[in-house]
Amino acid sequence: MSINLRDLEYLVAVDEERHFHRAAERCHVSQPTLSGQLKKLEERLGIRLIERSTRQVMMTDAGKAVVAQARRVLAASRGITEIAQSFHDPMAGELQLGLIPTVAPYLLPLIMSPLKKAFPRLKLWLHEQQTAVLLERLRNAELDFVIIALPVAATEEFAEIDLFREPFWMALPKGDPLATHPVASLSALRDREVMLLEEGHCLREHALDVCVTARAGEQSAFHATSLETLRHMVGEGMGITLMPQLAVPKRRSKQDAVQYLPFEAPPPSRRIGLLHRKGSYREATFRALAETISQSVVL
Repeated sequence: MSINLRDLEYLVAVDEERHFHRAAERCHVSQPTLSGQLKKLEERLGIRLIERSTRQVMMTDAGKAVVAQARRVLAASRGITEIAQSFHDPMAGELQLGLIPTVAPYLLPLIMSPLKKAFPRLKLWLHEQQTAVLLERLRNAELDFVIIALPVAATEEFAEIDLFREPFWMALPKGDPLATHPVASLSALRDREVMLLEEGHCLREHALDVCVTARAGEQSAFHATSLETLRHMVGEGMGITLMPQLAVPKRRSKQDAVQYLPFEAPPPSRRIGLLHRKGSYREATFRALAETISQSVVL
């Protein structure tokens, strides 16, 4: 009995999306095609893999076991392709790149053109998700490498390549007494409440570390879903926040609703790096990409 790798991809997509239509969109097929292929897979195996109802889609116990094995099979299949590509041309082919939301919108405009120019035969597929999801997808070989804030806990599984260190700036409303100052000190944060991102964003943890050092508090009544939401809240005069430098507009004036102050040296900062699975045959590819990315970011 042979099993098609594409059918395993459909099964994994349904497990992760919990929705046939979204899984079909993710796999770039119609919903009837995906549903039909999974029905055939169940008939071929002689077991029920998916519990179907009008309200939600869930995996049976057998389905959960098959999905776990499917991920390993798909990872091994991608590994074979990776080996072949590394011997043929390490700077060609397709790679799946994951980025965290507090980096992707601000870093990608700086690096995509230089990467395309340096490696014209390389195609990057971009995925923007929070750190925990990216690490799990990297672990399952659904992603080839990720760009995230370092360090991460799972260092025994992944290899790190430092890209750059990104300073934090203070973002505050135009009418704030500090808004006219050229720079900010950490002491200026003392006893103030800082607006932060919601749980799940690694930037939240880094900002909390700065708040602890500066003896600042967290504004617990509001947690933003994105840096842009934080920016708008500051512009409305609702409070202050910490903004990574890449998210600070290049062109600013005193008339802007949000004012940005760099911190005195040494400024609080975060490490941004590239992570890939240890032992990857495309390590040379990742190092070449990392070098170009580092050269493209001027802070």
